[in-house]
Amino acid sequence: MNKLDLQDRVCVITGGSGGIGFAIAERFAASGAKVVLWDINIDAAQAAAERLRAPLASKVDVTDATSVAAAAAEAHSRFGSIDVLINAAGINGPIGPVESYPVDGWRRVIEINLTGVFICCRETVPYLRNANHGRIVNLSSVGGKEGNPNQGAYGASKAGVIALTKSLGKELADTEIRVNCVTPAAIESEMLQKMTAEQRSFVLAKIPLGRAGRPDEVASMVAWLSTEECSFSTGAAFDLTGGRATY
Repeated sequence: MNKLDLQDRVCVITGGSGGIGFAIAERFAASGAKVVLWDINIDAAQAAAERLRAPLASKVDVTDATSVAAAAAEAHSRFGSIDVLINAAGINGPIGPVESYPVDGWRRVIEINLTGVFICCRETVPYLRNANHGRIVNLSSVGGKEGNPNQGAYGASKAGVIALTKSLGKELADTEIRVNCVTPAAIESEMLQKMTAEQRSFVLAKIPLGRAGRPDEVASMVAWLSTEECSFSTGAAFDLTGGRATY
């Protein structure tokens, strides 16, 4: 593993105790970052922080602006800056056709996967803007580009993340803040493990490389997007699909 330069950067990672979030946090810690984990499950976040020797883990509900604002203020007060925001918190939600999809399930998916990204960006951007520097990387999905049957809420939420990324990237184009997202296909994670054998076969059959991606492969791309080397890309969606994506 090559070491990307994130030395002493204060990097906030939502959903940092999950498979993909933890892999990102692990890569960042190995690259010298001061990792801050935000998670609704504080026990899991603290356990992850101990494994990583991360300096801060906070209980954060990404759908609650007050909770996010307090956590952002805590991180900034503790370290004097917030340099990177990684929005990795997300859920798959119920599986089923639109015609019978539970309304409360739809709302929960949109709240966590899209509104949560919006709130975390909203409450963090002022710190980045004041420093005129920073990186934001949002976790979207190839499902947000193509849509998958029986995953309407998930696909809609991830399509929204792509559009939000493009909007915010343009809004901050007059600064040294870069905003991008990644669009993974199926990744070996809790979401994939919770799928039925039929659902898993369906998503893996679409990947020309013939396998699911690994969390560390997501972490590698996210890490590069968070460095100074990513200087001329903003408002972009980066493919991470083993050849599946068509645009």
